[in-house]
This record gives sequence, C-alpha cells and structure tokens, in this order.
Amino acid sequence: MKTLLWGALPYIAFVLLVAGTIWRYRYDKFGWTTRSSQVYESKLLNIASPMFHYGILFVLVGHLVGLFLPESWTDKAGVSEHTYHLFSLYGGTAAGVLLVLGILLLLYRRRTNTPVFRATTANDKLMYLVLFAAIVLGMVAKLLHTSGDGYNYRASIAPWARSLFTLQPDIDAMTGVPLMYEIHAVVGMVLFALVPFTRLIHMFSAPLQYLFRPYVVYRSRDPERIGARPERRGWERTGL
Repeated sequence: MKTLLWGALPYIAFVLLVAGTIWRYRYDKFGWTTRSSQVYESKLLNIASPMFHYGILFVLVGHLVGLFLPESWTDKAGVSEHTYHLFSLYGGTAAGVLLVLGILLLLYRRRTNTPVFRATTANDKLMYLVLFAAIVLGMVAKLLHTSGDGYNYRASIAPWARSLFTLQPDIDAMTGVPLMYEIHAVVGMVLFALVPFTRLIHMFSAPLQYLFRPYVVYRSRDPERIGARPERRGWERTGL
C-alpha cells in the first residue's frame, strides 16, 4: 500500500494531468473554459471569485515554499523552526480561511441561484467535492498539530515530494506521517489528476499575452478632431 500511495500514485496523477491536458487541448478546445455563469448572476460572483482565486494562489505558494524550499536554507537564513512554524500557521490559516469562505460563497451561489444550479454538471459537483475536501483536510491537518513547533512536514513530506522529481521516490520518508496529512496528500493528488477533465483546466489559460501586447489605438470619430494633430504613441492624458 505504501508503494502504491507514495511510489505509484504521484506518477499516475502526473501522467493523467499531462496527458489529459494534451488531449483536452487537441480534442476539446471549445470546452476549454470555465463555463462562466456570470450572465446569470454577478453581484455575489464578484465577491466570491476574487476571494477564492487569491486564496488558492496564496495556498499554492505556501505549499511550494513548504515542500520545495529545504529546511537547511531557512536555517542558513536565520529562520528558526519555531518562527517558520508560526509564519506557516498564521499565514496558512489566513489563506485557508479566505479560500474556504470563497468556495463556500461560490457553492452557496451555485445552489441558491436556479439558472446557475441548472448549469451545474455532475462533473462540476465531483470537482467541487474533491477541491473542498483537499482544502478542508489541509486546514484540519495543520490545526491538529499546532502545539510547540507543530508537525515538521519539511523533514518527511517535503523530502518525499522532492524525491519524486529524481524518479526515485523516498517512500520511507512518509513513515510516521500523521494520518490527516496522508489523506490530504492523497486527495491532493486525485485533484491534480482531475484538473484536465474539469473546469479547473482554465488555470492553464492565464492571459499572459496581454502583458506584452501592443497599445490599442482608439481613433476619434469627431470630424473636427480628425487630422488636428499628429498621432502619438503610448499613453496620453485625457484632460480630466
């Protein structure tokens, strides 16, 4: 079972993530979307969506730092384990609360707004269930081990996670890991495997090209202003 969970499942999830994303891009480009329901209701969505997206971004950054920044690096920087634990506890809890509130508002909106609820598929329900479970399990695992310096996952889960990239998973590193952390890790891997087959696929469609696109030139239709002065490139004052 240990070999299956910590030696095989991570690679199965990764293969499904990559292969599923390629398949989705090749055969379901028109379905590569969030299937936005903003047209049905926007007031609550404008509150819940930023909360959810900022929350999940902060949580993701926290996971990346915790799993892939070796403990020896923070020790050399003069950050003690106790200080790191407090920062992880309070920062992670704040991000988790923001994320949970965001997803609860999204679920409330989806359940109470009839048009939005009718647009909800079985696939959406499965995605929300697994996503919500991963979030809550992570918070519970963290809050159950808050005494002292808490559980030092950087000495067990983090080395295992980094060993996956060498194709030599350190299965023994997961020995003695608290059950809630184990369940959180398994559900997290299942979530990654589901990404290409749900609306979560839109995370790979961030409009980064907008950062590098040329200026959009707007021309006046006022005949008195046409040809009144030479065009200028870039931003101009509006006169307000």
